Amino acid sequence: MTSAAAVFLAALGAAVVEALETAVILLAIKHTRGLKPMLLGMGAGLAVLATLIVLLLPLVQSIPRNSLYLVLGLLLLLFGAGWLRKAVLRSAGRARRHDFDAEYSTARRDFAAPKPEGRAGGDTKPADRVVDSIAAMAAFKAVLLEGLEVAFVVLALGGAERIGEAAAGALAGCVLVAAGAYALRRPVSRIPDNALKFWTGVMLMAFGTYWIANGLNAAWPGGEFALPALVAFYAALGGGMIRRLRGGKTDATSDLVNSAPQTGEPNTPRGPDA
Repeated sequence: MTSAAAVFLAALGAAVVEALETAVILLAIKHTRGLKPMLLGMGAGLAVLATLIVLLLPLVQSIPRNSLYLVLGLLLLLFGAGWLRKAVLRSAGRARRHDFDAEYSTARRDFAAPKPEGRAGGDTKPADRVVDSIAAMAAFKAVLLEGLEVAFVVLALGGAERIGEAAAGALAGCVLVAAGAYALRRPVSRIPDNALKFWTGVMLMAFGTYWIANGLNAAWPGGEFALPALVAFYAALGGGMIRRLRGGKTDATSDLVNSAPQTGEPNTPRGPDA
């Protein structure tokens, strides 16, 4: 796998992970408060996000190359280790899995405040406008925070040479989730979120290790072909941790290649959500 393809896939995976969580909130707002609060919050979040990226990009490009590789590598290790940790704990039954359908239902209840009867002439009462404002703020926060995470991953993956491939992968991931959510009119709950988080975390950690070594002027055997070896190493490490947490069961990593379990699967979590 070439570096360009690996960057594209890692960015796509990261964008899908973050976009899934955002889609739950946006769809709940759309189906309870209507399009206007959702579009207002989403538009404001995208505008602020674009402004921050425009301001941040020249700063990143001004950092000396070796220092940039070190900073970007550390960022990727932090993001990747966090996602890999969550995936390992959920696969081992030590943390609750994401249930997008349940989260969607909860969000709908949160935003579906009883609408007061309209005044004469069909005016909306102040209480109703307050709920719409809260929904718009929730959409703004979701888009901005999740978008910032994706933006940092794109900058860290792309660095000074592959920013185009990383941006294209992130955009493809967002479009994929948006298209699926629009077509199904509900969160894309059949996507194996935990497996996706595991493999994205593995790839981010592999790139993070690769960039840090480059920042330290260390030469990788085989150059970019060291990336597949790093991916295999972190995947084996994650699978080994799952087996250990499960008490050595040989099927410990089966859910990392199969679909995520459906709602209501008899899998009692043994710890809080990570």
